[in-house]
Amino acid sequence: MAEAWLTIVGMGEDGVAGLGPRSQAALHAAEVIMGPPRHLNHVPETGAARILWPVPFADGLPMLANLRGRRVVVLASGDPFWFGAGAVIARQFEADEWVSLPGPACFALAASALGWPLDQTACLALHAAPMARLRPHLSPGMRLMATLRDGDAVADLCGYLAALGFGDSRVHVFERLGAEDARHSAGTARDLLGDFAHPVMAAIDVAGDGDTLTRASGQRDDIFDHDGQITKRPVRAITLSTLAPRPFEHLWDVGSGSGSIALEWLLAHPTTRATAFEVRPDRAQRIDANADRLGLSDRLTVIIGAAPEALPDTPRPDVIFVGGGLSQSLIEAVTAIPSRLVVNAVTLESEALLAQAHAAHGGDLTRIELSQSAPLGPKRGWSRAYPVVQWSLKR
Repeated sequence: MAEAWLTIVGMGEDGVAGLGPRSQAALHAAEVIMGPPRHLNHVPETGAARILWPVPFADGLPMLANLRGRRVVVLASGDPFWFGAGAVIARQFEADEWVSLPGPACFALAASALGWPLDQTACLALHAAPMARLRPHLSPGMRLMATLRDGDAVADLCGYLAALGFGDSRVHVFERLGAEDARHSAGTARDLLGDFAHPVMAAIDVAGDGDTLTRASGQRDDIFDHDGQITKRPVRAITLSTLAPRPFEHLWDVGSGSGSIALEWLLAHPTTRATAFEVRPDRAQRIDANADRLGLSDRLTVIIGAAPEALPDTPRPDVIFVGGGLSQSLIEAVTAIPSRLVVNAVTLESEALLAQAHAAHGGDLTRIELSQSAPLGPKRGWSRAYPVVQWSLKR
């Protein structure tokens, strides 16, 4: 096995003083040291060439590749493989080309300061992501930790929590964790004020009476903005159960409407992905807005167009859901793709198509009938919703 030429060194805010013997030795043996300014400024002169890692981050990867064969140290923050640069760099090179020497992650330092069990605390990276990534985790009693873009982002975080009804949350702000001049401030999201300096992170003890998303399938209908074209909560819960999302799977949601099926699919696990197909541009915009509000936009792709013409060749889905625009040509297109398939139908014409498809391909055909109490004169009776016929095919 070839000797690694690249060492990824995790640095804390106390600079080289906090590095272990292997990290110190790697720095002194390096021919080239590459990293952001705040880390390079901590390293004393060793005779090595210094390269400032550029912005955007991806621009530094070809620069690093051109250094192959020299002894190179890349400086990263804390643990490079916890929301850090490590995973991005490692994907570019063979496993025997690099080694990682991590330092304490800011999450571990904050947990130690607060006495929070890290295994029961949700850790998020918000230094390059919207505050809405917090949304699925906001529930009273939850503890969250998040890296932040800069000191001004503290006010953005507190404003976001307060606007959603979680202004009573206790927010701890840590500046320069691990350094001698580290600072810890705390207050409720509603009234925490101050000037905060980068690098900064926050720990949140969630409290308040804001809306909480359920962990089960079947979110309330009003969680999603829609124009009436939405799979209603009970049918959506049944449909998600039939779709049976698994980690890392990709869903095609065809005839997406409000995007509720695709979005609940994404809520099921943080590694799932979805592509929503919607013929109407206004509804496609609504799907995007719903995804932004729920913090799921990074894993959702929205394609405007009619199926089956709009269905792309790649990436292939693991599961397909058809909720609208059913036709014989669409059935032929989706059954030709080797994936699990779920189709919901309401009209007599689409029911007939599903009956034919079931006869030709097998699978399960289920009729879902629901009733809800409604006024009937001075009393109450049952108001029946249109029945939904669901065809599912496991392959």
